[in-house]
Amino acid sequence: MTTKRLTLTDTEETLLICGEQDSNLKKIEKRFGVQIFARSSTLAIRGNPHRVDLAITLLEDIQNQIRLNRKNGRHGEPLPEFFIDAALSPASANPKVDVQDAVYKSPLGKIVRALSPNQKTYIDAIAKSDLVLADGPAGTGKTFLAVVSALKELHAGNVGRIVLTRPVVEAGEKLGFLPGDFYEKVNPYLKPLYDAFYALVGQERFRLYRDDETIEIVPLAYMRGRTLENAFVILDEAQNTTPEQMKMFLTRMGQRSKMVINGDVTQIDLQFKNKSGFTHALKVLKDISDIQFVRFAEEDVVRHALVRRILRAYVSESEKEPSQ
Repeated sequence: MTTKRLTLTDTEETLLICGEQDSNLKKIEKRFGVQIFARSSTLAIRGNPHRVDLAITLLEDIQNQIRLNRKNGRHGEPLPEFFIDAALSPASANPKVDVQDAVYKSPLGKIVRALSPNQKTYIDAIAKSDLVLADGPAGTGKTFLAVVSALKELHAGNVGRIVLTRPVVEAGEKLGFLPGDFYEKVNPYLKPLYDAFYALVGQERFRLYRDDETIEIVPLAYMRGRTLENAFVILDEAQNTTPEQMKMFLTRMGQRSKMVINGDVTQIDLQFKNKSGFTHALKVLKDISDIQFVRFAEEDVVRHALVRRILRAYVSESEKEPSQ
């Protein structure tokens, strides 16, 4: 058994966190199997250490949301149910869940685990190596687990920021032709990365990270001339880089940094598919011992069960086509 404490700012914050007649605290106690004692400006959470950590994480997220509301002039605004509902999901509170096996426990209480041997290999490779290249079909968790690993390194203090990038290659559209400000322009291209962060830390916390540049969003074309130090860098959709872009990106790596490069060699959108910088890098770098390579397969797909069958059908069809 352990006891941890959360300090509250004032009466308003205490009332909003506790809920009417301590309804929020009672829900958290029931779900996580802990005891919560409210004493003036302090909450004391007592119970199993792992369960206490989950409860503290949720309470801190609620507290951060209250403070964000105040900053935006919304004093006393009721808390969104999103925070409590997300962290009180059955997976977060299941007594049979062994938190020790978790890859990551998000600020929303979401517990993340590897769902296949290759996913475990991928996560371990990122932890051990400063540069990882992962190739595999859609739905294998490459992007999501890269984001999980980035947040884990950030929260452990191993890096100071996260940098997200990808080549802007989509159906003939170019970045400058899209409406809106910078973030609105790149949003369609980086949406899969955004979705992963939203699921793990929530939209508000993601925006806070983005606004103070703890998370930096950079189209690959803007990388030239930079040195990325003390950073966890994710390059997604790398199959759509040219060899020149890939070389440029790889040489941005600075001290105390990690890079994860994800791609799918079966989904190259470049005009000349044989000029992919990702496939080129897989060949050129294969003999460098400090670089880790992970290859996902159909059995690693963790989306809807139909996705595996769809991929299988496309592979089968491609094998029937005559070689050019």
